[in-house]
Amino acid sequence: MAVPGLWAGMDAGKAEHHCVVIDTDGQRKLSRRVANDETTLLKLIADVLALSEGEPVTWAIDLNAGGAALMIALLTDNSQQVIYIPGRAVHHASGSYRGDGKTDAKDAFVIADQARMRRDLQEMHRPAPATEHLQTPHHQHV
Repeated sequence: MAVPGLWAGMDAGKAEHHCVVIDTDGQRKLSRRVANDETTLLKLIADVLALSEGEPVTWAIDLNAGGAALMIALLTDNSQQVIYIPGRAVHHASGSYRGDGKTDAKDAFVIADQARMRRDLQEMHRPAPATEHLQTPHHQHV
C-alpha cells in the first residue's frame, strides 16, 4: 500500500462533522465543518481528493457507528481507506497538543495527526447489510 499524501481527521457528530486535512509534515491543508448529509459529504470527499493530487488519502474518524455511519459508508463506497480512532484515545492524545480547551477543529486535527503517526489503528470496512445473512424463506405449498 502506498504511503498516504494526506490524512483527513473527522470529528464526527450527529448533525455535523469537522474535517481537518494535514500533509506528511502535519501542516493543515483544509479545515471545514460540514453537515451530515450525503451531498455535502460527497463534496467534502471530492475536495479532499482534489487536494491530494492523486496521492492516497487516509481518513480517520472518532466514531464507528451512529452519526458517522453515513460518512463511513460514503468513504468505503468510494474505495477510501478509513481508520477508527476511539474517542478516548483522541481525548488522551489532545492533552499533548497546543491550544486550550476542546473544539471540534482541534479534535479533528488530533485525529488526523494521530492517524499520520500511529501504526496500531484498525482499518474500518463497511459492514454487510444485516439482511444479507438471512435465508430467503421457502414457500410451503398447502
